[in-house]
Amino acid sequence: MHAAHPQPSGQSIPVETQMRALLRDALGLSQDRVDAFDADTPLFGALPELDSMAVAGLLTEMEDRFGILIDDENIDGDTFETFGSLLAFAQAKVG
Repeated sequence: MHAAHPQPSGQSIPVETQMRALLRDALGLSQDRVDAFDADTPLFGALPELDSMAVAGLLTEMEDRFGILIDDENIDGDTFETFGSLLAFAQAKVG
């Protein structure tokens, strides 16, 4: 007899929805605030919650939630510049 297996994370939930939840959870932002983000919403340098320490935690959380591996050399300042750039990065890694 086989036990029911939960659906792998990321299989049915769009990357954008997961990214909004990740930012909400990791940075302690309100759902309304992350729902208002569009592709041009500035992140690093504009969100006081997103400092250099938060970036490290956010990258770890992205690896866990998306089941990806992020190499340090893949990250630069542009990655966290806007919600759109972060989302594009995650979508490229997830495939």
